[in-house]
Amino acid sequence: MAQLRLGFWQRLAVMLVLPVMTVLTRKTWHRMNDVPATGPVILVPNHVSHFDPLVVAHYVWRAGRWPRFLGKASVWKVPVIGFLLRKTRQIPVERGSVEAVKSLDTLVEALREGGAVVIYPEGTTTRHPELWPMRGKTGAARLALLTGAPVVPIANWGAQTIFDPRTNRLKLRRSHVTVTTGAPIDLSRWAGVEPTRAVLEEMTEAIMLGIRDLLAEIRDGEPPALYDRPAHRATTSEDAP
Repeated sequence: MAQLRLGFWQRLAVMLVLPVMTVLTRKTWHRMNDVPATGPVILVPNHVSHFDPLVVAHYVWRAGRWPRFLGKASVWKVPVIGFLLRKTRQIPVERGSVEAVKSLDTLVEALREGGAVVIYPEGTTTRHPELWPMRGKTGAARLALLTGAPVVPIANWGAQTIFDPRTNRLKLRRSHVTVTTGAPIDLSRWAGVEPTRAVLEEMTEAIMLGIRDLLAEIRDGEPPALYDRPAHRATTSEDAP
């Protein structure tokens, strides 16, 4: 683990979250060295539970990086939590607004500073009945084209036993969680091209297939095709870019 230089609010966040993770999770962590020790990186996890951001954050922090998550802006309005998110340099986004452009600018700045940003390409917890990844949104691909930063997949499994998005049931019991990182997604064929919709969708499919195949390794199963989110479900502000 690399030694991080943390500010007061970051240290406080660790002090608050670490005991929770120690009590609620038994960890199996693989390939932590695949998280780049320094330099800009876009980390793209699958999303199986509202609890897994804490699982991913714990893993990335132990890998020696401070994670800066992109998340729905409504969480920043929650008393205390929103304050801590701002102080720990997390990044809110509201879809379909001028603020979404500002969020992209903040992400670009974070990467140019050599930061590790975390984007859930699915934008929300997966709707697949067995929690395999859905088709993604294009925000991570757009950011990769703008900055040239490597896109590193992360697969996590087990957080759904604490909070299952299919049933909305919370079970505060110690659960086994597994996290692994993969090699950077090869996006070299799109380097320097115009970010057309078609290009961004092709890049996003490559990213999501990389995440899916990594998840298959820790689930020890044959992955299905990327899941198409239900057509009747309207896009909401919870769906990050």
